[in-house]
Amino acid sequence: MVLILPPLAILLYLAGALQLARRIGSGRGPMPVAFWAIPALALLAHLGTHVLIWRTIGGADLHFASALSLVGAGMVGLTLPLAARGRMAALATIVLPIAAATLALYAVLGERAPSDHDWRLQLHAWSALLAYAALALAALLAVLLWMQERALRQRRFSAWLRALPPLIELETLMFRTIAFGFVLLTAALLTGVLFVEDLLAQHLAHKTVFSMLSWLAFGALLLGRRLRGWRGRTAVRWVLLAMSLLVLAYFGSSFVLEYLLQRR
Repeated sequence: MVLILPPLAILLYLAGALQLARRIGSGRGPMPVAFWAIPALALLAHLGTHVLIWRTIGGADLHFASALSLVGAGMVGLTLPLAARGRMAALATIVLPIAAATLALYAVLGERAPSDHDWRLQLHAWSALLAYAALALAALLAVLLWMQERALRQRRFSAWLRALPPLIELETLMFRTIAFGFVLLTAALLTGVLFVEDLLAQHLAHKTVFSMLSWLAFGALLLGRRLRGWRGRTAVRWVLLAMSLLVLAYFGSSFVLEYLLQRR
């Protein structure tokens, strides 16, 4: 079963993305609810892969490839309700292949020994992964917002951009997603401060620094939005900057530690 689920999930993700892309390209309007059955099955197979592997190795694997795959699954889990309820199919066509790619990478690199975390560090890790998923989704929304705003200026509209919600609605959704992710990131940082005993000994100092910088950038954006009405290109730049710092905080440093320096 462990060997079957990853390719099955990847095929379902790609089939769902292709189906959505064809529907958007045809300009036939909102997606029927039945369209979301394939991506939902893909997500179940994706999560099932992790559960079965963790049972096999005797615990949760939260190393680089596994964590990246879980973030991909989290992005799908957050996207499907949005896409099924409104005009966000264009977002799903981007997120589904990303999730497929993260699962494929996990399948290629293989599982590692289960992470040696007690419940407190597990809480910290899961808060961080959920925050990454939400904020990565916000970064994609920022890119779509930038593309839509640019198209409006140039008066060049494609079926893909017409499939998006109005500019104001898309921007509102982006900021709500950022606020949700910011709360989770705050929880991750607080649990890290409370439960991680020695950051330097565990090679976590650089992760903490980049995470704090990202938290400050997202916080500044939310504050700027509230006090000064930041939007448009200014908001997009802040989102992409903050997300870049967050990627460096965990995935960049984890890749270096695990695959270049061979540390676990």
